[in-house]
Order: sequence, then structure tokens, then C-alpha cells
Amino acid sequence: MTRRLTVAQATVEFLKKQYVKRDGVETPFFAGCFGIFGHGNVVGMGEALKQHPDFRYYQTRNEQAMVHTAAAYAKMKNRLQTFVCTTSIGPGATNMITAAATATINRIPVLLLPGDFFSTRTALPLLQQPEYSFTQDMSANDCFKPISKYWDRINRPEQLTSSLLDAMRVLTSPADTGAVTIALPHDVQAEAYDFPEELFEKRIWYIPRATPDVYLIEQAIETIKKAKKPMIIAGGGVLYSEAEDVLKTFIEKTGIPVAETYAGKGSLHFQHPLNLGAAGATGTKGANEIAAEADVVIGIGTRYGDFMSASKSAWQNPDVTFININVAEIDAFKHSAIPLQGDARETLKKLEEGLRDYHTGEAYVRRAKTYNQEWDTIVDKAYAPVDEAHPVQSEYLGALNNFMKDNDVVLCAAGSAPGDLHKLWRTKNSKGFHLEYGNSCMGYEIPGGLGVKMADPSREVYVICGDATYLMLPSDLITTIQEGYKITMILINNNGYASIGGLSNEVGGNGFGTHFKYRDEETGQLDGDYLPVDLAKNAESLGAIVYKPKGMQEYKEALAKAKKNTRTTVIYVETIRDRKLAGYGHSWWEVPIPEVSEFEDVRKARKKYEEERKIQKQYIKPNKY
Repeated sequence: MTRRLTVAQATVEFLKKQYVKRDGVETPFFAGCFGIFGHGNVVGMGEALKQHPDFRYYQTRNEQAMVHTAAAYAKMKNRLQTFVCTTSIGPGATNMITAAATATINRIPVLLLPGDFFSTRTALPLLQQPEYSFTQDMSANDCFKPISKYWDRINRPEQLTSSLLDAMRVLTSPADTGAVTIALPHDVQAEAYDFPEELFEKRIWYIPRATPDVYLIEQAIETIKKAKKPMIIAGGGVLYSEAEDVLKTFIEKTGIPVAETYAGKGSLHFQHPLNLGAAGATGTKGANEIAAEADVVIGIGTRYGDFMSASKSAWQNPDVTFININVAEIDAFKHSAIPLQGDARETLKKLEEGLRDYHTGEAYVRRAKTYNQEWDTIVDKAYAPVDEAHPVQSEYLGALNNFMKDNDVVLCAAGSAPGDLHKLWRTKNSKGFHLEYGNSCMGYEIPGGLGVKMADPSREVYVICGDATYLMLPSDLITTIQEGYKITMILINNNGYASIGGLSNEVGGNGFGTHFKYRDEETGQLDGDYLPVDLAKNAESLGAIVYKPKGMQEYKEALAKAKKNTRTTVIYVETIRDRKLAGYGHSWWEVPIPEVSEFEDVRKARKKYEEERKIQKQYIKPNKY
């Protein structure tokens, strides 16, 4: 049996019948479709989506934003559900590239369906189609290849079946997921074909919980048994695997302390005595000091990004051994580790079985507990206002942290706030801390907040956003209002790029190019007066309710009022741009400094950089198993 449908109609029919199943729970894989229509998809995908109101279409204002929203939603859903994103050819398609890279870097599934040139080539060159002197078989959509986990172009309707099935294979893979791109030429979208009826039957994609090789499990167990100062690095894989409870049981039975990455923060309640807090360049004192001495590091669901590894300087023990639990082979083998390629939850259970008689020393456990308590005191101090009339960023964050309920979510992506949040935020549930720091993508905040709220409307969602990142992508404030998904945004005015400005100061650049100022005609530089920008009015013009509190007391009152609102609310605050928290322990992050310079500050920074590089490691250790 066959059904005669256009390629676009067949695509929508197929997507709405795809389900995933894990631990006996069955879920539709796609929650709907985001899209902006142009001549490349309005009469193809647009017509098909109109036929299927049960496969909900969401109108957005920016193509990059809709992919961020899809990714945030998928992250909140532990990668068991996501969205489709469709655009026209040309700039509509390429606007998605930044967010697609962000999804792939963070191992988050999103399906992209950009329009493409005519497969028949009858009307070349099309509007928005680049031309190449050496081929006619390439378009702007080829730019998606290096940042997609799967890429295809449907030149004939017959090709659609195998492409859709392969796309689903990748999207639902715990190890290989990320952005998936299927380019749909204008004409092919509208072309009819007799598709096999079986393509449109309900299909369930089972999400396995793979376990590592038995021999490697045994080697890992023997290695841990010999360890005197082991530690765990909890990454995003802990949350995606829903291994929080198993991790808690494991550490309580073994006495192994835990440090958390950005993606893994919330793996443990902040008050758990074996929770050392944030790892790496934005880490806590306890996490960094324990890391420096660790003899065994158990990485769970982490890709060991440079921030959390302090640019490969965190672990200074010359005999340190890594054991990596990860579904992805590329991550399991990092740092010459014993590679336990498998599901975090099930692998931890296997290790626990083999470590029944193992426990770290009492002194080591006491030390970890002391670090946890000491850090709580440091957080109290960072959160306490020094000047109630002029709060700084950490104090605004502290007031928010104390105000929020346990089930609420804080979200951030770029700037200096992620570092403060990583160090200071008191996580009370595993989904209460949502940071995009794989790509540190400015503009993620508002669409990301929308995605989180769509994933769980019962939670209050608080978005931390600096002025510079707000200016990148404010447009989908409108979408939150249109769809009735209220978020609350703390919009912090730094008068420029505060985070990178601080880094510029550290490396001798004196904040060059990071302030929002007029150009001074005498100096020729951007060092005049600050620009008269009113972002509060901008947010209000997009439909948000806006408060502009002065001082800490009014800020707290604004939080209380915002919670009662049913519409997206922006709380606009001013802060002191250059007051930041210090690093704790060894919290280095490698930023190469010019080897020669006419500036004395740069030469000093280069000298310091050369000294710091001496403790950087490669962790190249031959295995003995």
C-alpha cells in the first residue's frame, strides 16, 4: 500500500509518528515545529504543517532563536523530546548555524529542515542562492555539514525514506546526537510521490542503557580500590541518564567526593556533605584543591571542556588515573582513561556492586565535608550586600537564589554571570540550574528560557542576561508573550561586554573595544561618553512588563511582583561592571598572550602566562590493562 503525498507532507506525517521509549516510558519525540516561512518553505513545509494542527506550529522571530529554544527544551527533557525547525533558503537557513553548532557541541538533538535550491535547476540562480564557478551542486546549506551530526539533501522524493530513518537514528542516539540537517529543495518539497504506507505507522525508538565491557569494569574497580584520594567529576551525562539518586548512593557508600561541571551542576543537592561544588576555572576552593591531589578521577558524562579542567591543569598528581563513564566513545577515552563506554546510571550500579568493601579514609571524608561547609560560608559572604543602594552582580544573584523556590529554574549562557553562578548557586534540584556553556553562546538566554518553560510550565523560569547578550537576540520576548509562556529576566546593565572586558584587563588589553561608548574624535577610539541606550524601554516595547528597581530592597520587591505576573517580566538593574569574584585554588584558564607587544601590561601578562603554562598537563599515560 502507498500514499500519494508531497515530500513536505510525507515529512510531517512521518515526524508526528516518531516515539522514544526508555525505562518503559513512551514519549512522542517531536513536540512540534518552529518555523519562519519564506519562498523556500512556505508552499512546501508551510502547507504541510497547516494540514496537521495536531503537530503544532510555533511562530518565532529569529531562526537562531528557534533552534536555541528547541535545544533548551530538549535539554530539559533529558534529550527524550525535541522540536523541528524549518526555514527558507539563504539567510533564513544560515541564521540557524550558530544555534546548530551550540546544540551539537552540547550533544543536544534538534532537527533542522532548511529550504534549498531547485533540484531541477530550472530557474538558477534563485533568490538567496550563492553561485560557484566550480559546481552547481552546493548551496549555503553545505555550511551545516561540519556542525551537524547527520546531513543530507533530498534531491528526489525516493530519497526521503532512508534519510528520515537515518536522521532519527542519530537524533535518538545517546552517543551521537546533536543537530541533524535535512535540506529540502523548493521544488522537491512540493513534488508528489507514492510513499510506502509503512513509513507513516507509529515507530518507537528504544533508548538503550548500555553497560561497559566486563573486563574494563573490573579494571576500574581494582583501580578505585587502590585509590587514596579519588574524586568524581559529574557532568551533564548524570542528568541525561537520570542517575542522580544512584550517584548519591554511590558516594555515600564509597566516600568519594564530587565536583560538578556546568552541565552537571545539580547532580547533588548543594548541601550534600560530599558535594565540593564547581570544578575548574570557575571552581570552588575544595573542588580545586582536591583535584590537585587526586590519584583517581572518575569522570561521569563529561567531555572535559577547558573551563572545568582548568585548561588541563586541574589535576597535578603525576600518577593520576582517569576512569571515564560516558556513552560517547570520544569522551570515554579522553585523558588516557579506562574507558567505560555506557550509560551513567547503569555503570555506576556495576561499580557500586564491585566496591562494597571500599571506602575512602575518614580524614579524607572529613576534609571534603569541611570544604563543603567552608564554601557555604563563602557564598553567604558573596551574597550579602555591601552597599544596599548599589548591589553588585553576585549580590543580585544571591537575592534571587534566596527568593526562588526549590522547583524553579535559573538560566544563563554567556558573560561573567555563568562563572558566578557555577561557583555560588545553591542547587536544590537537578533541573534547577540550566547553563549553556559548551558554546557560551550570547543570545541563548531568552529563547533558552522559553524552551525551558515550554518543557515544564509548572516551574518559574528566571533568566540572567547581560546588556550585550540581550542586544544580540531580544526578539523572542514576543514569542513568550504570544504563546503565554511567562519567563522572568534579570537584565543587568554593564554598559558593554563586561566579561570579556575583564579578561582584556587581565591580559593587558585595558578593556579595549568592550565598552558601549561614543567614539572620541580626538583619540579616534571608542572611549567617549556612554551611549544613551534604554534597554528597559526596548523590552517594554516588545510586550514585557518592566521594573527598574533602585537598590536591593526595591529589587526584592520587584522579584515578588514578577512572580505574581502572568506575562513575561523584565527586571532591569544597574551594577558595577568590574567587581568580580576571585578565583579559588588553581583556577587557571588558558588565554594565549601576544609573544611580543609594545604595551608593558601585555608583556607582564605574557610572562605570567608562560609561568602558568608550565603546570599544564596532557595526561598521556599508557594503560596497564
